[in-house]
Amino acid sequence: MPQIIIDGQRIEAAAGATIIEAALLAEKTIPYFCWHPGLSVAGNCRMCLVNVGFPKKSPDGQPEIDSDGNVAIQWGPKLSIACATPVADGMVIDTEGQRTEHAQHAIMEFLLINHPLDCPICDEAGQCKLQEYAFKHSNGKSRFIEQKNHKDKRVPLGPNVLFDGERCISCSRCIRFADEIAKQPALTFVQRGDHVTIQTFPGMEFDSPYSMNVIDICPVGALTSIDFRFHSRVWEMSFTNSICPGCARGCNVKLGVRDNELQRIEPRTNMHVNEYWMCDAGRLEQYPYVNENRVIEPSMKGNPSDWQSALASCADILKAYKPSEIMIIGSARGTNEDIHATVKFARETVKTHNIDFLDHRDPIFADEFLRIADRTPNHAGAIALGLRPQDHGANADNLAQRIAKHQVKVVIAIQEDIVGHPEFGANASSVDHIIAISSNHNATTQYASIVLPASTYAEVEGTFTNIDRRVQLIEPAVTTKENERHMGMKMSRWDKLGAFNDRWTQGEKRNSRPAWKILVGISEACGTAMKFTSAEDVFNDIALHNQHFKGMNYASLEEYQGLRLDKASEPEAKAVIYVSHVLKPQV
Repeated sequence: MPQIIIDGQRIEAAAGATIIEAALLAEKTIPYFCWHPGLSVAGNCRMCLVNVGFPKKSPDGQPEIDSDGNVAIQWGPKLSIACATPVADGMVIDTEGQRTEHAQHAIMEFLLINHPLDCPICDEAGQCKLQEYAFKHSNGKSRFIEQKNHKDKRVPLGPNVLFDGERCISCSRCIRFADEIAKQPALTFVQRGDHVTIQTFPGMEFDSPYSMNVIDICPVGALTSIDFRFHSRVWEMSFTNSICPGCARGCNVKLGVRDNELQRIEPRTNMHVNEYWMCDAGRLEQYPYVNENRVIEPSMKGNPSDWQSALASCADILKAYKPSEIMIIGSARGTNEDIHATVKFARETVKTHNIDFLDHRDPIFADEFLRIADRTPNHAGAIALGLRPQDHGANADNLAQRIAKHQVKVVIAIQEDIVGHPEFGANASSVDHIIAISSNHNATTQYASIVLPASTYAEVEGTFTNIDRRVQLIEPAVTTKENERHMGMKMSRWDKLGAFNDRWTQGEKRNSRPAWKILVGISEACGTAMKFTSAEDVFNDIALHNQHFKGMNYASLEEYQGLRLDKASEPEAKAVIYVSHVLKPQV
């Protein structure tokens, strides 16, 4: 492997790697705009220019020594772009010297000649590479006194992306993404020169299911989200690592929260799952699920109640029926912790064999990239944890028939709208009681005898197991009354430091609980406590008793960005995680 020297630091680089890739693995940052590790090299911006040389050699092949006693370096006549220059053994790279610094200042001055000074109203402000580099790699002055060029603003490129031509620095990231990743070559440069801009081809729009990724990779504020535009400043939000629950892929994401509402979802790099990307549906479908139509308090027969009374009433109902008359519908939308508690509750508290979960498959949603037909995040976890009937118990396929025959009289529905399901809805009146553990109001909560508010994935700590049997950790981002102490300083600056009369601190804190905790409460009311006090307790119990999860814990899941079932002792090698916007506040 080639050995190179970057700013005096000797590192070993992979054969064929470019200078910028070698620097990234050495955790040394070279400024860039157009380069992205998931896209082809364009070399448009020239921001990554560096001084490259090799040791001088005398006629006999020996290195020459300068007057200071160091190996003399023969620098190249011109600077080289780090994104396209492959490393070679013995190469010496200077990213901080006077020549490099002068080039960076020149490139920044050039890029800012026609750039509008609208940072105060730009959605990218606070995480903009142009802002960052103007501070770090610019002399802060411009010699340009002429009129700036004006270009089209607020141009919709598709249903989810808005383009501002004046802010664009022509890095071509969006064009390359559309061509290479989205497989929809809809974007191109037009009017090349000082009036260059980006347009869709005539008669086309950029409506790919992955179109919103161009917003994430745009290094400036030229591409903005029609959905998120002007909703929040980046420094007003907290950002929390999580997993997209939109399908079984389990894309790694960051959740942006302000005013205790989910404001933004963006992809998080995981080379084993989604690389750098996520689909548009994974963003847009989650906002109403987390923010709207929520069950916020326990209720009995439509009347508000408290947790203690509601849990006691659940226990009374369960004690009044035989185990064979009780059906528990779990959910592959729940975490592994929820599912483990569901199975344990069914077998040890209710002592019923009637337990199952519903499939949610949408073949139209699936594609050949990231989207999976299974629209639940934890189907593999449900299978591994045994969320299936035992000894000929009732299952999802014969539940409607058993309800019609009055063999099942009580149904506990955990995060599932069974009354709204076409097979079960017609027989709902034949059930004596439905206990709904639900995050959102639906047909089941309207019909249920008891409704218990469950926290969403954005409000809980736990794990999902994706289609590749990879167990991944999620953390709470939205505060509830149950997790308020745990959240503490994780909340956004505005939420945690605002006064009671500030309008941005009025976000609703729902009286919801994780599904596993609700089942622990019902179990205690029935006199058979499960004795779990945290999600980590539940997961440790899973790892102790389930061979598939042996050797796993929250710390290792976080360290390795997930571990595969049955292979906790064989984690993938850790790598440097690419983060595009480094100025984004994380607390």
